[in-house]
Amino acid sequence: MLCLLLGITKPSDILLVWSIVWNATFTFVAIVMVSLVFDEAGFFEYLAMKIAKIAGGNRLRLFILIILMGAGVSAVFANDGTALIITPIIYTLLKRVGITGRQALPFIVSVGFIADSASLPLVVSNLVNIVASSYFGISFLGYAQVMIPPDLAAITSSLILLWSYYRRSVTGRFSTHTLVDPANVIRDPLIFKAATPSIIMLILAYSLGGFYGVPVAYVAVPTAVIVLGLTKLNKKINALRIIRTAPWQIVVFSLGMYLIVFGLGREGLTQLLSTVLGWVSSLGQPLSTLLSGFFFALLAASMNNMPSVMLGNLAISRLGDPTWLVYANVVGNDIGPKFTPIGSLATLLWLYMLDRKGDIRVTVYEYMKVGVLIALPVLFFTLITLWVTG
Repeated sequence: MLCLLLGITKPSDILLVWSIVWNATFTFVAIVMVSLVFDEAGFFEYLAMKIAKIAGGNRLRLFILIILMGAGVSAVFANDGTALIITPIIYTLLKRVGITGRQALPFIVSVGFIADSASLPLVVSNLVNIVASSYFGISFLGYAQVMIPPDLAAITSSLILLWSYYRRSVTGRFSTHTLVDPANVIRDPLIFKAATPSIIMLILAYSLGGFYGVPVAYVAVPTAVIVLGLTKLNKKINALRIIRTAPWQIVVFSLGMYLIVFGLGREGLTQLLSTVLGWVSSLGQPLSTLLSGFFFALLAASMNNMPSVMLGNLAISRLGDPTWLVYANVVGNDIGPKFTPIGSLATLLWLYMLDRKGDIRVTVYEYMKVGVLIALPVLFFTLITLWVTG
């Protein structure tokens, strides 16, 4: 409203910006609703209990498996899904096996970190990915073909660096006597059995739709409707409560953010960024990919990756849409938020979850220390992989 009064944005901008972000917004909300239904059915808790059983009392093995689980959930259900759903499940699991207080910190911090750093592989893995791919018309398969190798580099480097940082805290054993049979945490068998086939069909539908230029929202939203409809069969999950608790505020938040950015871009900010990126592009590879990726990362860390990715899109479009720069924008805005607590919605959700629990505190200093020591090299290795394989 203030931007409208100041003349930074115009009423006509609302429809224009909505035409850019509707696909990302509805896809995100639909994916979160599907993940909430699966969570209510016990799907993610079942996975957590399974990996605890596989770990067999070995803390290091549990640490590695939790990170890999977080990476998998981020790939399919987005980074916000990991922060919103996996964080409290892992917290409860750790309490159950006697890993509490500061001892739990390496596991919880790693979940929060991997939520963003592993959100590269698919268009739907991060709201940033959806916005960028929609803006530049990149198909689901075309995006995955380029970004899966950098994502694997991000996961591998994150795992190694997180282990190196916390290696003294993730040794030893944990109690397995308090673990329950994974089958006992399933609350809706029908939804639970439908979860894995649904995920496979969803990814196949995304891929097929990409051949025909079908927006991912046209796949995600009907899937959410079908999954919500399945809850009526057993009546063990309250579908209306799922719908009410879905992150509808993200619709308002993203539209508002993009309107502000769109207006500021028209006032000269986009031209300034285009000039900077044009100079960076003239330096040659791999320096151009590295510097542009770090530039986008710092932008995301300082203002949140939602407005940052839109600014990047607007600036890149003035340069003739160089493909490598589009993907560097995505990488920077996916990993860069780990530098500061305000960098992404996933981080804010993760911090909110920890605050609700009360007995695990992560200070701004601790968070940013991990960001500098771990996210910087992860970003470097990911960008180098993008340059080599992209």
